[in-house]
Order: sequence, then structure tokens, then C-alpha cells
Amino acid sequence: MDDKTVTRIKKVMPLLNERQTRLYLAAEALSIGRGCITAVSNASGMDRNTISRGIRELELLHPELCRQAEVQENRLNLDRIRKTGGGRKPIEVTQPGIYEELEKIVNPESFGNPESPLRWTTKSLRNLSNELADIGYKVSHNKVGEMLESLGYSLQLNQKMYQVGEPHPDRDAQFSHINETCTEFLQTGNPVISVDCKKKENIGNFKNSGAEYSPKGFPTKVLDHDSPLPGLGKAAPYGVYDIGSNEGFVSVGISSDTAEFAVATIRSWWVSMGKEQYPEASKLYINADGGGSNGSRNKLWKVELQKFANEFGIEVTVSHFPPGTSKWNKIEHRLLSQISKNWRGKPLTSIEVIISLIASTTTEKGLKVKCLFDDKIYEKGIKVEDDELAKVNIVRNSFCGNWNYTILPQ
Repeated sequence: MDDKTVTRIKKVMPLLNERQTRLYLAAEALSIGRGCITAVSNASGMDRNTISRGIRELELLHPELCRQAEVQENRLNLDRIRKTGGGRKPIEVTQPGIYEELEKIVNPESFGNPESPLRWTTKSLRNLSNELADIGYKVSHNKVGEMLESLGYSLQLNQKMYQVGEPHPDRDAQFSHINETCTEFLQTGNPVISVDCKKKENIGNFKNSGAEYSPKGFPTKVLDHDSPLPGLGKAAPYGVYDIGSNEGFVSVGISSDTAEFAVATIRSWWVSMGKEQYPEASKLYINADGGGSNGSRNKLWKVELQKFANEFGIEVTVSHFPPGTSKWNKIEHRLLSQISKNWRGKPLTSIEVIISLIASTTTEKGLKVKCLFDDKIYEKGIKVEDDELAKVNIVRNSFCGNWNYTILPQ
């Protein structure tokens, strides 16, 4: 066999499937003549029997060459890559019962069961493969992954669903009230915002959860402890998410997360974004958690909202989410979580870095975020006397008035 033929065979073979390879090598062998099968087998590395089978298939393509009745009967198999019954048998055939045993191991009810083989170990693919091996099944961890997928399993994170203690009897009704009020405000062209404070972050070259691509072997080096650095302290990002326009505003403070700071952030949002977005607005609807600086029992929160209403001549309606349901507050998954994704793996070395990372946060749905620095020091522990609270022009809703109320300008 000449070198050109050998080169041609090696270049063409990787482009073909099993049947096409057999037929191609068979055609090369027939073109050579005597000793053809051995020569092509040596050049391609293909078994002689495979090449011979390819020659028989070529003969089958040309009826005038068919001499054997059994070859003629096999004409219906020409459209197959392999003959009937060829290839590796499914694992459920070679190892009966393996799917049932795997499902017993990964069944959620078995976790923590004293009789479960994976009582105290993680259900990783390799651990599952090892456990199956201990009971007599031989299967790779990659195959275990394929089996789990076919059984309807996938990787799942923990999901916060169960409330500590008994849920409030008006829990679901409050959700309905918030949804209906949101729809009403948006239909009349008035803004609806969701507010909350993201957890405080240490400022400095500290480890930030997550990872990002960098040259192999050159990770970002950070401090080996998480204690706040003198002179830098912590940053408190308080956010406002505009539900109607899918826009966010974040005020990064270096003081305490107080009601005064929360309303100051709402004021900054209104001046820099809200007033322009809703020039004809006469009302503002705020969705907030039930506790914290914007909590339903926070007296200073109501006093500061009264100042806001007086300053801009706008009615402020507030609805608080029931206890233990803050994750339903839209700002959590539409703004704050997106910020966490955007700065994952990046040390928050300065206020400037924090502001830049927050302001550059976007999503495929078009989220835009504006971020400002608030260097004011907000005093903690400010007490509001009852007579001062009584001056707040507040109208409580007939349904759950502690959670739903409107503060009117004085």
C-alpha cells in the first residue's frame, strides 16, 4: 500500500461513524486487490473481521454481487450503524436492580436514617458510586450522575420555607393585599418600591464568597482574618428597588442601619431618580420587611416618613411583610442578590470599589442600578416619645392596620 493511501485513510477515518468507517475501509481494500484486508487493517488499525464485514455490506448494496441467500435476507439492516443487538448493553440489563438500590440511597427520607449507608456523608457522585460498589454493583461516578438525572434528581440548594413558630393567621391574606395594592398603584402611574438593607460588609482586602476566572495558580490573595480594620470599618448598603421600572438605587453608608438612614435613602432615590420617573405621582407605595430599621413597630421609621411626606407633599403608603417572609420582598431577589453575584470573589477594598461594583450590576432583564455614598453618621438608639408619635398623620388600613398604613402630608 502506498503512502498516499495510508495518509488518506488516517485523515478520513476520524470524520466517519462506525458503519461509514467499515464501508470506506472495505472500498479501499477492494481497490487494492490481493492481500487487501491485511494491508488496510495494518494501515488503519481496524480489525480484519470488521473490514470483512464491511466488504459483505458493500456487496449487499449491489444485488448483482449477492450470492448467498442469508446475505439477501439481511438487506433490511443496511440502514443501521451496528447490527441488531450490537453495542454495550444498558446497565439495568447487565446489573439488574441497580436503579432501585440507587434510589433507596438518595431518597430524601433515608438521610438521617440510622439504616441509611449515607447517614453522615454527603451524597456526592463518588460516594454514591462507592456505596453501590459495597453492595455489589460496579458503576462509575459519571454513570451515577446520568442515572440520577434519568430518575428525576438534580442538585438542589436548601430552600427557606418553614417559619419558626406558628405562621400569622393573616399571612396569605397580607400577600394578596400587597399584590392588589401594587397593581392599583402601578395602574394609576404611582411608584411602588421595595426597600431593605443588605448585610454589612467589611471594607478592606477581605475574602468575598464566590470565585471568578483568573490565571491558573494566581488566586487573589486576601487577609487571613475577618476583623474590621481600624479606619475602614463596615459598609451598610441600603437599597430601593423600583418595581415598575426595574431600577435600583443603593445608598452605601458607613454608620448604623437606622430608620433615619433608611428614609434618607428613600429621599435620595426620590430626588435623583423617582421624581423624574414619576413627575405626576401623588402617592408612593413602600413594601418593607416587618423588622429592622424599616420595621412595622419602629416609631422612628414613621416619624421620618412623616418628614418625607411633608417635604415632598406626597402620600406614603406602607405594607410590611409578615414575620419570617422577607424573602418574598422583591428587592431580595431582583436587586440585592444580583449585587452579590456581581461582586462575588472580589475583595471590597474601599468604598469606591463597593460603589463601582453595585452601580455596574445588571441583569438580562435590563436592571439598572445607581449607587451613592452617604457619609453621614446616624445615631443609634434614638427614642421617640409617644407625644411625638401622636403627631404623625397616619391612617391605618382596616385590614391589619399595624402592617398597612398611609402617612399623609401635614
